[in-house]
Amino acid sequence: MIKGLYEAHLPVSNLERSIDFYEGLGLEVDHIVDKKLAFLWIDRNKSWLGLWETENVQVDYHPSLRHIAFEVSFKDLQNSITWLKEKGYKPRKAFGFAPIEPFVMSYDTYAHAKIHFDDPDGNSLEFISTMENKNKVTGRMYLSEWMKLNEH
Repeated sequence: MIKGLYEAHLPVSNLERSIDFYEGLGLEVDHIVDKKLAFLWIDRNKSWLGLWETENVQVDYHPSLRHIAFEVSFKDLQNSITWLKEKGYKPRKAFGFAPIEPFVMSYDTYAHAKIHFDDPDGNSLEFISTMENKNKVTGRMYLSEWMKLNEH
């Protein structure tokens, strides 16, 4: 029945600033409602992000609130720190890993490589790529370490 996630929503304090930020990540504005709500395509006709301008942005952070993970190709993830910095965005520490390179959360048959950063209102964002885990390496580590352990 469920085919995927169609939309997610985040609170923002300044809609124009946030639209600029997300357009810089490659999202495309579809429409704006009453100058307080914008819908941007993540993947046209498949998934979008709703940005709601509000005075109540600063809700205490919890991973279940104010967090979006954007799927990216493995190649793009490998270059994500440089790409973010070139656009003026700041990768941040997450799960104890400094943003010196993507890190991996690895399970039995698959692994996720990721990097975290925030939008202008402190909403937690992530670039993530799923990888096959042929050698069944498990745990959390930097991508370069995981790659060495997954060599044949």
